[in-house]
Amino acid sequence: MDLKILEIAANTENHKVLHNSTHQSKNKNRICGDEMEISLVVAEDVIEDMGYQCKSCAYCQASVSLLSRTVKQKNIKQVISFIHSAEQLFGDTKIMLEKDWEEFKNILDKKNIARKECLLLPLRTVLKALSV
Repeated sequence: MDLKILEIAANTENHKVLHNSTHQSKNKNRICGDEMEISLVVAEDVIEDMGYQCKSCAYCQASVSLLSRTVKQKNIKQVISFIHSAEQLFGDTKIMLEKDWEEFKNILDKKNIARKECLLLPLRTVLKALSV
């Protein structure tokens, strides 16, 4: 396992329940059983806070940890746009990301293709929460 994955997963500052959430969603990875619950505080189309709880592998935890730190103070459209392009990071095509999303290239990468579903679960759960 990549040490960068473990380092990112170890940051659990947003592993919390938001009692004042405006958006929430639960999702499960059918392949491995990872479970993800995400809550968001959104005001005027901007994500002000994100909390998560999960029963998952280190890959999923790294992805949700990084996502929870990156989405704060972002416009919903920016977040949705990133999530839609994230899956392409696993391929051979060079994807240009805004500077704020660059760190995702460290984990959403061809070298982690076997854990793609684990890494994308948090992104898909946020998308599900924002689609309600």
